[in-house]
Amino acid sequence: MTLWMKVPIVLAVFAILLLAIVLIGEYLRQFERAALIEKFINKSPTEKLLKVDYESLKDLPMPVQRYFQNVLTNGQPFIKTSWLEQNGKLKISPKSADWSAFKASQIISQDTVSFLWDAKINIAPLFYVRVRDSLIGGFGAGKVYLMSVLPISSDENTLELNSGALYRYLAEAVWHPTALLPQSGIIWESVDEKKAIANFTKFNISISLEFTFNNHGEIIKIYTRDRYGKFGGKYIKYPWEGRFSNYKEFDGIKIPTKGEVGWHLPDGWWLFWKGHIIEAKFELNHS
Repeated sequence: MTLWMKVPIVLAVFAILLLAIVLIGEYLRQFERAALIEKFINKSPTEKLLKVDYESLKDLPMPVQRYFQNVLTNGQPFIKTSWLEQNGKLKISPKSADWSAFKASQIISQDTVSFLWDAKINIAPLFYVRVRDSLIGGFGAGKVYLMSVLPISSDENTLELNSGALYRYLAEAVWHPTALLPQSGIIWESVDEKKAIANFTKFNISISLEFTFNNHGEIIKIYTRDRYGKFGGKYIKYPWEGRFSNYKEFDGIKIPTKGEVGWHLPDGWWLFWKGHIIEAKFELNHS
């Protein structure tokens, strides 16, 4: 057999080996994901089964009252777990002109104040990275794998990362709205007829996030000046903003299905995440 006739065979063997490695990597990542989910989802009943009570909202700022009356039903149980499917685009660098498409699943647990975001991000034809961000037991973590196999970066349980992850949990409570009720530990502070500040302390970390509401009782923006992000290998506080729209109802709960998030950096606005909720399911705390 001549050399040129062997080339297709070599390429075929290489392709099979590469596919096998990727499949093994995907299996390992999914096994890890299942273990993390088992770790932070509280399967035991909540000690006190809470329900939404419009009467208990009367002392909250008016835009906050309108929001809860719009997105939640009076008498419904609190949400235990939210399961979300997303797609969208990421811009991985402030200077990049290109966007990378992603698909992600996210789980949010109110009982344990935890979340797990698991995304597959396309970076080139036939190549992707697996990104996994989480807040579990007060510990933030971020891990990146090339083709789900090769670890690229890993960071976990630093004060800055834990704080940043708690900010993310609070901001993404727009997809888990009973987490914003006072019974969930949120202290609301009035700003004006369109804005209010949510103060939250958990895991010995205190954060404050400004929420902006429209006249329809929808949260349309979140903002803080004090969220840590990693820039040039160092954690630095910069203003952080998220915008939300296109509210839809899932299982009797209204959430925004479109969002975008970015940083206000010294060189300007860096919009780095644009996403859509394509599916949402809620597990409620039933007696």
